[in-house]
Amino acid sequence: MTESYVIIGDGIAGSSAAETLREEAPDADITVITDEGEALYNRILIKEFAKGKLPEAPISIHDESWYDERDVELRLNTHVKNLDPDAHTLETHEEEVIDYDKLLVATGGTPTQLPVDNSDAEGIHHFWTFQDARRIKESAESGEKAVIVGAGLLGIDLAAISGAQDIEAKYLMRGDAWWRYALSVEGAEIMHNAMRDIGVEPVFGSGVDHFETDDDGHVTAAVDPNGDRFECDWAGVAIGLNFNTEILQGTGVKQDDGVLVDQHMQSNVDDIYAAGDLTRFYDTILGEYGQNGSWGSAKEQGTIAAKNMVDPESAEFRWVSSYSITHFDFPFLSFGHPTIGDDEVEKKYSDTEYRRLALKDGKIVGGVLIGDLAPQSAYKRLMKEERVVGDQKEVLMQKKFDPDDLAPTQEQ
Repeated sequence: MTESYVIIGDGIAGSSAAETLREEAPDADITVITDEGEALYNRILIKEFAKGKLPEAPISIHDESWYDERDVELRLNTHVKNLDPDAHTLETHEEEVIDYDKLLVATGGTPTQLPVDNSDAEGIHHFWTFQDARRIKESAESGEKAVIVGAGLLGIDLAAISGAQDIEAKYLMRGDAWWRYALSVEGAEIMHNAMRDIGVEPVFGSGVDHFETDDDGHVTAAVDPNGDRFECDWAGVAIGLNFNTEILQGTGVKQDDGVLVDQHMQSNVDDIYAAGDLTRFYDTILGEYGQNGSWGSAKEQGTIAAKNMVDPESAEFRWVSSYSITHFDFPFLSFGHPTIGDDEVEKKYSDTEYRRLALKDGKIVGGVLIGDLAPQSAYKRLMKEERVVGDQKEVLMQKKFDPDDLAPTQEQ
């Protein structure tokens, strides 16, 4: 009989899985289900669209013909409301029952809403989908003042959109630095100055106690826990994701701040795999469970999941992810897991050049590079090789770092 593969989610994880499945199983039935109204688009480029730097056309990656050419059935605007692992069936919002032999859940997440009064007011935006980008662009083009909340990689995108659209923005941060779990204050200050240069003012020791609205329910200001009031025509909130795992409730699929999968992207329930943002995967480099929602990581997870759906345990996810920011006059790149570890080493070389490596048991587990990205390949290689280098910090921070300058690893 012909194998039937169903993928829930058409982000980069689901789409790369569909492409790989067709390559690995030419005669299989493949169905992709998404509750969005458009096929795969580039989530990396939607920020450039919102900044007014790109038209809509380059953002789309696949149109519906892409699926037709590969004999993949694409179901847009379709919500899965029930999943029965024993029967190997799922049910859509239209009461249609779909059978599967192997299922991939790649439903991603939904932005977390601030648990404060008026957080659902008109003009308060999250930044996750293409439709979000359209709304933000419209607000940015018509407004003059904004408030940004969320001191992480998505929050800084909102800040850059404000700067590109000549918006006077206040960036409210709870701590004393942007992305304080991955950067020291010294390293973060490079980013703070870059924000100021584009008209975005970081406000530390702040946050949001509540939003104020006008009689029409449109946001007019954010009030922080200190009682300070920041007027705004719109607000951008990026404080994390709630994973879209509702369909897995009652299925027995284990979760722990995400869907638990092994290095083959297989859940604990037979024939159910997961990939992308919602996964908490076994990281063979760390030797423990980890999480990473970068585009490259999600794409690779989708590919690995598909290979194992066709040929179980034939492929292993072993990946050093990276995330870049190109909003400023200097490049920024993070890789691996820069917010974890039991040790670190950092160095600032100039007002726009800085490095920090996170270490665990003497091994590199992640890092951040600002200004000069040349060492990234060497650091990633050392991480993937699980090489113990924590006793050679001065060498690691050499401006022209060369792995050949490291002393050989001593036999344990």
